[in-house]
Amino acid sequence: QVQLVESGGGLVQPGGSLRLSCAASGFSFSDDYMTWSRQALGEELEWVTSISMLGTSTFYADSVKGRFTVSRDNVNNMLYLQMDNLRPEDTAVYYCVKGGFGYYARGPRGQGTQVTVSS
Repeated sequence: QVQLVESGGGLVQPGGSLRLSCAASGFSFSDDYMTWSRQALGEELEWVTSISMLGTSTFYADSVKGRFTVSRDNVNNMLYLQMDNLRPEDTAVYYCVKGGFGYYARGPRGQGTQVTVSS
C-alpha cells in the first residue's frame, strides 16, 4: 500500500525558506517519478515540480523556477522540496505525489503539509 507522509511546513515570513520532506513507503520508490503539488485555499491543485527516477532530471512550474529545488534520496525513500525566497502566493497545502507531471492531480498523495507565507 502506497504511503506518503509530508512534513516540514509552517509559518514563514516573505523572503524566508522552508524545506519540505516526504517519506515514501509501500512501493518501489526508485522506479517512479515523484512530484510536488500544492493547493491554495479555494483553488485547484497546482503542479509545482517533478523529479525523475534517479533525480537526474527536474522540472519546475514557472512560478517557482529559480526559488524551489526538488531532490530525492533513493536509499532512504525520501523526497524533498527546498523552498527559498518564499512569497505570500506560495501559501498552500503541499502534497507529495507518486508519479510524474501527468499524475500531479490524480496520483497517490499524502495528507499534505501547510505552508503559510505571511508577515
